[in-house]
Formats: sequence, structure tokens, C-alpha cells
Amino acid sequence: MMNNVANLPPVSEMMRESGLEPKKQFGQNFLFDLNLTGRIARSVPDIEKTTVVEVGPGPGGLTRALLMAGAKKVIAIEKDKTTEPILSQIADASNGKLEIIFGDALNVTLDEIKEYAICSNLPYNVGTELLINWLHKIADGEKIKSLTLMFQREVAQRIVAKVGDKQYGRLGVLANLIADTKILFDVPNTAFVPRPKVQSSVVQIIPNKNKIKSIKDITKLEKLTAKLFGQRRKMIRGIIKTDWERYGLSGTERAEEIDVKIFLEIAEQIDVNLL
Repeated sequence: MMNNVANLPPVSEMMRESGLEPKKQFGQNFLFDLNLTGRIARSVPDIEKTTVVEVGPGPGGLTRALLMAGAKKVIAIEKDKTTEPILSQIADASNGKLEIIFGDALNVTLDEIKEYAICSNLPYNVGTELLINWLHKIADGEKIKSLTLMFQREVAQRIVAKVGDKQYGRLGVLANLIADTKILFDVPNTAFVPRPKVQSSVVQIIPNKNKIKSIKDITKLEKLTAKLFGQRRKMIRGIIKTDWERYGLSGTERAEEIDVKIFLEIAEQIDVNLL
């Protein structure tokens, strides 16, 4: 199977033959560099025993790398139907290891899969929304083993940020309450077609069972962090009226000074529906 996929024409050649071009409305920036796609694919933990879900495969550069890295199976979810001629060729060469689903990843359910990993060069325009959606699924018990994701570097820094970091905010709180996060490596904008204005980074997010156990309702956490970080320059006592001393706080702190564990404690005690 690996040889069949490896023997396919270069991605750029397949795009020319099919007349495929990146579409701005889908936030498409294609990655052709084989060294980079291979490095991303090999970063997926235990890939040879894992079903890997890829969102936004486009012409399949990373898809091919995942198959060649030995993924047990790859499920590619693509909104752009014009990629079908290329993705179908890759599927034909995969000996049944590539399944293609055409649809919006935000609406596709994967409940029938017992356990899977996610690896994607995410479309810039929906990357954060997709991540929050996956964090909800993890908190609700869906068996996502790992997420290896490409984001704009600024978003990647927000995901891994800890209290006290300049980039610390709602996304960092939600991600690090559920998982262990780290930036694996940076990717220059010159690696993409078309070339975006921003640099990118590959982030790895590994769900942490002990952390997940402590979360009763991630929706409450999301509402609380949205409220406090939505006015991040204000002191917290000016945003929410409560007895802050019970959480070891004075009320003069700002959201960026509150540790993720304290956010969890506050969310359990405050009626967020009244915020």
C-alpha cells in the first residue's frame, strides 16, 4: 500500500491535471513539502495502531504522508467537493485504508469509531472553532487519543499558554484543563500554496484522563472564561459579583492572573446562567 501511494504523481501535478486551485472561502493553504508532511504524520503517537481523522485534506498532501507513515486507517473529512478526483486516486492506491467523507467537519459525527486520533493542517477560518468542538467531545467521553494540529502561530501560542503568559486566555484555559499541550515545531509561511501572511505551528494535544475526571461541565467553563476574558483588562470583581475570597482571590485580579484550576473551582460554584 505504501508503495502504491508513494508512486502517485506529485500533488502539484495532480492539482494541475484536475484544475484544482486553493479556495479562499474554505481558508485553504495547501502544504506540498514532503519533509514537513512526513514530519507531521510521524508525530502522531502510535500511528500504526491508530485510526487518524484528517479535516480539510485538500489535494491530500498530508493524507498521503499519514498513509505512508503507516496509519491503521485514515478518515478524511473535506468540505470542498472539487477535491474528489485527487482524493479518489489516493483512496484507490490505499488498499482500503482511506475513507473520504464530504461534509462540514463541525457537523460530522464519528460516534461509531471506538477510538481515534486527529491530525490536520486546519483551515485558518475554522481552526479554533473545530478545536473547541473537539475539547467538548473529549470532556463528554469521546475517545480521541491525540490531536496533532497546524494552527497560525499566534493561535498555537494561545493554546499552550499558562497563567502569566502574555498569550494566556480562554483557549489556553479550556485546552489545558482537559489535556497536556505543547508546540512541536514551527512551519514557515513559504511552505504553503498560496503563501499566507502569517507563520504556523504544529501543536500536539494529548487528553489527560486525570484532568478530564475533574470536569463536570465544560460548557460552564466556556461561559465563565468567555465572560472574564471578554473584559480582560477589568478586575474580576467588576465583572462578576461574588465572594472572591472563597477562591483565595481578592477580586482585584484580572482574568489572565487566574490559574486553570481556580477557573474550574469557580465554574463549579457560580451559576453561569446568571452571568
